Amino acid sequence: MRFLILTKKHLLMIGCGVLAVLIGAVVSVSAFAKGERLLPIYCVQTAEKKVALTFDAAWGADDTDTLISVLKKYNATATFFVVGEWVDKYPDEVKKLSDAGFDVMNHSATHPYMTNLSVDKMKEQLKACNDKIAAITGKAPTLFRPPYGDYDNKVISTVESVGMKTIQWDVDSLDWKDTATVDSIVTRVTGKVKPGSIVLFHNDADHTPEALPIILEKLTADGYTFVKAADLIYYDNYEILHDGTQKKKDG
Repeated sequence: MRFLILTKKHLLMIGCGVLAVLIGAVVSVSAFAKGERLLPIYCVQTAEKKVALTFDAAWGADDTDTLISVLKKYNATATFFVVGEWVDKYPDEVKKLSDAGFDVMNHSATHPYMTNLSVDKMKEQLKACNDKIAAITGKAPTLFRPPYGDYDNKVISTVESVGMKTIQWDVDSLDWKDTATVDSIVTRVTGKVKPGSIVLFHNDADHTPEALPIILEKLTADGYTFVKAADLIYYDNYEILHDGTQKKKDG
């Protein structure tokens, strides 16, 4: 008989994936019941073949050097959404990412469910993480990705109130799953990417370092370029469609 042993890392990865779907469904129903639904940016409407590669960092850091090397080899930039506690544990890795030219953005201070917090507590989470990142990189983050993909109107409006934007994803590599393989990650990402996509990876998933070069080579051959999330999105005169697509307004 085989037994499945779930480590803390596995549980956190599962939370970032499966719970995001469940929570998103509940939040959607609740928000619609109350009126206007505020949405984060899942992707961007653009005719240019641009893609934002993003990595969530909340656990280990063994693959940092490999990810940097692979991204540099294919002339690809990326955005790393890091938890404040991860910054405390791996300050040298944060500096490596920043020095390599990648954006280091906010993934909360302690990885909580943001919808369970008061506005003041949310702001504390945002500020604490921002301050830790800025102390190392010299740059205050402008983007936020909520842990577990957990958001509601209060989260979105609070993030906006401190001058930041909330970023989700429209392509999930599912690299966190125990059943993930190099082939499954490659097939999923290359099969779903479109111009303006935001792709979700994790910085310490088992097969991402092997899958990433194949993905970058395939997308490059297909004419895609890789940009930071902050350079992909719009900052004025835009709207967010019902599916989370950020669209430039006409005129």
